Amino acid sequence: MKERITKSKGNVFVDLGFSREEATVLAMRAELMAKLRKLIADRDWTQQEAAKRLGITQSRVSDLVRGKWDKFSLDMLITLAARVGQRPSLVLLAA
Repeated sequence: MKERITKSKGNVFVDLGFSREEATVLAMRAELMAKLRKLIADRDWTQQEAAKRLGITQSRVSDLVRGKWDKFSLDMLITLAARVGQRPSLVLLAA
């Protein structure tokens, strides 16, 4: 079977068929989750320590580090980032 490669439109969620609006939110969630996972790894936190600092359960930290993006709203990810001293911001770019 020959492998088929399709060039991305710049947002993998658009490529997967989500509307541009929904894809934008999903991409923001994915980026925030990745940054939180990196922060946890960079600080060498155990899942239990991360849970304490984030104010969530260890099982929620497990969902976070496993990339289960469907379990976290954008609002919750912003809240978690703020709880560990990050300053999330939104930048609007011209289309």
